[in-house]
Amino acid sequence: MNDRIRTDIAHNARVWNYWLGGKDNYPVDREVGDQVTAFYPSIGEVARADRAFLGRAVTHLAAGAGVRQFLDIGTGLPTADNTHEVAQRAAPDARVVYVDNDPIVLTHARALLTSAPEGVTEYVDADAHDPERILAEAGATLDLSRPVAVMMLGILNFVLDTDEARRIVRTLMDAVPAGSHLVLTHPTLEPELGGEGNEAAMAFWNENATPPITARGRAEFTSFLDGLDILEPGVVSCARWRSPSAEAYTVAQFGAVGRKP
Repeated sequence: MNDRIRTDIAHNARVWNYWLGGKDNYPVDREVGDQVTAFYPSIGEVARADRAFLGRAVTHLAAGAGVRQFLDIGTGLPTADNTHEVAQRAAPDARVVYVDNDPIVLTHARALLTSAPEGVTEYVDADAHDPERILAEAGATLDLSRPVAVMMLGILNFVLDTDEARRIVRTLMDAVPAGSHLVLTHPTLEPELGGEGNEAAMAFWNENATPPITARGRAEFTSFLDGLDILEPGVVSCARWRSPSAEAYTVAQFGAVGRKP
């Protein structure tokens, strides 16, 4: 087994996989996942809503906005309807680069993620804190002179310093041309999204799992989209972003898509 893989402490990618009903997790992940759920019973809904948001956002970009390149940072473990599957369903020639630095994620990604014959799927072993390396390696697969959808779903919450998180986003978006998009989700404690219960769950997580996590309010989240045109319906619960259901529920996870003018 890869000696970078820790099985004695819960890890976000594996716990998230557990909440999504996957099997790529260990007893410690399930134990912490259950305890977080006890603090915050809707966490499973958050995980599923985040995944469904990914599907709607990628479908819009590939089918509606003509985007053919996707840079998915903080990939997580493969489940159903991964970014390349959604994108290539709408545009078989789509090119997707996944980025993660968790060895178990990369092991599964290499084994399970494939590409439509007309498209390309590649993987970069890099940390979200190092956008320059991400861009350098992704540039071997993506044409950074053409529009790219930069996907950062549930990843900036692991960058604890907000100024550093803004620097990462700015570095990535400065490197791609007009017509590129930024796709974001992020947990919040804001009461309007029902986030009050998140606080105890996050405190427990930070004491018992890795990596540490932080929540952000609407203003901080929106600041990541500075300089971009935010697509309708704006900054909302990710469960409500272009949801086909009039009765869409609300989860304490912001979602938004911005377009570089």
